[in-house]
Amino acid sequence: MHKLITELSEFDAIVLANGEYPTHHIPLSLLGLCHNVVCCDGAGAKYISNGKMPLAIIGDGDSLPSEFKKKHQEIFHHIAEQEDNDLTKATRFIMSQTPARSIAYLGATGMREDHTIANISLMMRYYKEYHLMPVMITDYGWFIPTSGKQVFETFPRQQVSIFNFSCKHLNSKGLRWNSYAYQQFWQGSLNEAIDKTIEMDGDGEYLMYFTFDAKK
Repeated sequence: MHKLITELSEFDAIVLANGEYPTHHIPLSLLGLCHNVVCCDGAGAKYISNGKMPLAIIGDGDSLPSEFKKKHQEIFHHIAEQEDNDLTKATRFIMSQTPARSIAYLGATGMREDHTIANISLMMRYYKEYHLMPVMITDYGWFIPTSGKQVFETFPRQQVSIFNFSCKHLNSKGLRWNSYAYQQFWQGSLNEAIDKTIEMDGDGEYLMYFTFDAKK
């Protein structure tokens, strides 16, 4: 069963992206608990300014002052190639350094909308191609890429969205509106849990979103 994301959720590593810095108490607590935090470029400066020290800072360095890069040269890893973005570069770094499989992605939304969409879509890539268990956590909830039959811990009136990637059938139990193999992303959005669990059954991959708070 996929458990609710709380302040005590455990991850092998965290990637902190250079979007809007987390303000919700859950992602902030997770940042304080995890020892393997890798920052994407400018997020490293934000993280250090908040009194923390990351395992590494990954990127092309275009959003970091020269003085900062020199001061933290032992943990700054310059990767100039532009085929992948900094989120993927940080993910590859973690995979090369640790056996981590469960990775939380924070600070990956906000600011530019194109970056937000790209980062969310990468969760499915990391799940399918890298065989990771990624979770993107925002100030409002979290995204989980998955496939097949799955059970998720929920609570009544928790808001849930389902984004179908490759399912030809996609059934559910425990949602206010039963799911199906949505043809468009918007069709599976804005659903709602009615009890303490929901069950999903699909024949392909799909992306789930859950809110921290119940709908009032």
